[in-house]
Amino acid sequence: MDDEKDFLAKPADEDDFVIGKGFSIENEESEKPVKKKKKERRSGGMVKTLIWILVILVVSVGLAFGVIYAGADYMGIGFGRGQEVTMEIKNGTPAQTIAYQLKESGAVKVPILFRLYAKLKHYDSRFQYGVYHFNTEAGYEALAEMLIEEGARAESVKVTIKEMATVDEIAEALETAGVCTSADFISEVQHGHFGYDFIKDIPEEKVYYRLEGYLFPETYDFYSYDSKECAHLAVDRMLKSLDEKLTAEIRQKIKESGYSLHEMLTMASIVELEAGGSPEEMPNVAAVFFNRLKSDEFMKLESSPTIKYPYGSGKYDTYQSNGLPPGPLCSPSFNAIKASVYPTENFDYYFFVSDAQMKFHFNKTLAEHNATIARLKREKNWFGDR
Repeated sequence: MDDEKDFLAKPADEDDFVIGKGFSIENEESEKPVKKKKKERRSGGMVKTLIWILVILVVSVGLAFGVIYAGADYMGIGFGRGQEVTMEIKNGTPAQTIAYQLKESGAVKVPILFRLYAKLKHYDSRFQYGVYHFNTEAGYEALAEMLIEEGARAESVKVTIKEMATVDEIAEALETAGVCTSADFISEVQHGHFGYDFIKDIPEEKVYYRLEGYLFPETYDFYSYDSKECAHLAVDRMLKSLDEKLTAEIRQKIKESGYSLHEMLTMASIVELEAGGSPEEMPNVAAVFFNRLKSDEFMKLESSPTIKYPYGSGKYDTYQSNGLPPGPLCSPSFNAIKASVYPTENFDYYFFVSDAQMKFHFNKTLAEHNATIARLKREKNWFGDR
């Protein structure tokens, strides 16, 4: 007991174990989360700051580029400009449409900006219809002045381009109507520059006329103020009409067929000349010719219209050569084009002949075909050998 009292009474040395002196019990679990939250808060703040800096930089660069792009557009600088173009504005065309026509020509990259500029300057209500020739580096002010002062004002001439028409027949029709001379028209057909993707695929060295078959037949309003320029506009108008008829679906179907657009238009021209009086029979006629192209037995199309084009030269004669001729023989109608793209399926015939009433008779063998012709002749219902 005395020892125990002495021990309790004894002052604590520095080396003694004393709770609260030189020693502490720390709650590690409670301190670590506090430190972790501080680090997370600090790193999260840095990330947000970096994001804001990046956003500001992106927006600033975007605004700067937008200003530069708009300025270049206003002044007509760069971005593929420098081309000489012709643009036609029809009577009554709104300023908004004119702005988008300028975009299509390559003179304006941001049509809404040109539209706003014209409106603020009170130019838009003064734009005139007509035909304009200009360089795409003109700039907004020069374009606006041109649209107000320089349009070649001319009355239009209505001309109907008939189905089956050849280049020569179209040239004659335009000259008669006073649109342009036949020589200027044919010059544009052979050498004119037009921005349609299908032109580059025409085998110019093989065909008689470069754009034969590409001049879509319908009724047009053509300008007639200057022969050469109006010839160019006339050809462009017909090519544009064809381009619009060739929808994405039709183009895809042609691609899947294994034939080129040039070959398909060549077939369409033959179908037009063979069955132009019977549009409902065109898919069947097209099927017969495609069957022949795929057959090892019938190597030649043997289409009589090909004997005559061009001008009896024999260059396109499918009785003398295998496969399709070098190019179209005329301007085919949309019915003929569609029939060639979508010929009748599972139509296993290789011959056809039409009678005097333009009724078509289809046969699978040459013997059947000859028998049909003999019968029609006996009945005095013979139209001619097909």
